[in-house]
Amino acid sequence: GDYSSEVPAETLQPWIDAAREAGVYVVIDLQPGRTDFLTQAKRYESVLAQPGVGLALDPEWRLGPDQVPLKQIGSVSAAEVDATTDWLAGVVRERGIPQKMLVLHQFRLSMIQDRASLDMDHPELTMLVHADGQGGQPDKQATWRALHADAPAGMAWGWKNFIDEDHPMLSPEQTMREVSPVPDLVTYQ
Repeated sequence: GDYSSEVPAETLQPWIDAAREAGVYVVIDLQPGRTDFLTQAKRYESVLAQPGVGLALDPEWRLGPDQVPLKQIGSVSAAEVDATTDWLAGVVRERGIPQKMLVLHQFRLSMIQDRASLDMDHPELTMLVHADGQGGQPDKQATWRALHADAPAGMAWGWKNFIDEDHPMLSPEQTMREVSPVPDLVTYQ
């Protein structure tokens, strides 16, 4: 197969409905294996066409034709990201729904090829790099600084704390105090 186990969109709908009722924003996270992001994103159009549902692209799990998971870190071209963001921006525009979050997971510069050339001209989307490296804080901070270098103008930023892998794991207060610049999004996994 393509090394991606997809959950049907209709299976996600009850969870999305419950999140909406609780005032929680949902992000559909794609780890496409050997499939491209646009092809996989289109399979979730029915849920992505709803308000309060964003999209995340995880290049770590975007594999080439001869790659397998956990043997190497995947990557994606800026052109493939742009094709996906063009499509998603069109969905937002055509449906007249509120702006969506588009998350790009990244912990190595090589994960998004030609990142500086990403098309950021989509008012329908807020594009955010989610720094999701794990380990010791000095390494995480170094990754944070490296990812900020030469980033496209207008990019928002997210920081991930790993409960079991970070040593030490930062509390919400520590994250806001110790991570600079302060992230726009903080997640725990």
